[in-house]
Amino acid sequence: MAQPTIGLTLDHEPPGGYSQFPWYAIRENYIAAVTHAGGLPVLLPHEPGRALDYLDLIDGLIVTGGGFDIDPARFGAGERHPSVTIKERRTQFELAAAEGALFRDMPLLGICGGEQLLNVALGGTLIQHIPDEVPNALLHRQKAPRDQPGHEVEILAGSLLHRITGALSLAVNSAHHQAVKDLGRGLSVCARAGDGVVEGIEDPRRRFCLGLQWHPEFEMGEPDRRVFRAFIEASRG
Repeated sequence: MAQPTIGLTLDHEPPGGYSQFPWYAIRENYIAAVTHAGGLPVLLPHEPGRALDYLDLIDGLIVTGGGFDIDPARFGAGERHPSVTIKERRTQFELAAAEGALFRDMPLLGICGGEQLLNVALGGTLIQHIPDEVPNALLHRQKAPRDQPGHEVEILAGSLLHRITGALSLAVNSAHHQAVKDLGRGLSVCARAGDGVVEGIEDPRRRFCLGLQWHPEFEMGEPDRRVFRAFIEASRG
């Protein structure tokens, strides 16, 4: 397969800004990163009941990030932190798509909120607000532009992420206030920040199943580009 088809999930916004009617959105660099790595990007609207039909059309799935959170009720939390903002229909679709991809052992890459979605899909939980739960936390919502690094992460030797990047540490961009707490079934940590926050997870039982808390679609360096190339290669079948 010369050019695998890669499905990317979209964000959704209410009327205002781009249109006076509800609209979908995705940053152009997600598309560019897939294209640069040799994939054919297609965009997936939020139709939870048709998630499996979309999976029939693609070879790999990317669950993208966005300015929202997963409803804490979905991972058993009794209370919702005041900072939490949800987009329930998007979460319904992404969970259905991710669970279907996992069942099929379809290559799956979760980015930022997509990493968190992957963890919840496999039964894990989340830190709802890092500043309230992590002592001496780093600034995970960096003030610098997103195309610049915000902090370092340490990569676990021998992990899939280590084999892909060839690195034991990376300077990454950071734009999140939540993070993985209890790991989902079969997942292992492959990267952490200096404050202990989980920055990467993977499932070694599967063909390609990787979640990253940072945004490699900005392609700040060769390790980010290697992540996309490895994902596209796995999606070739």
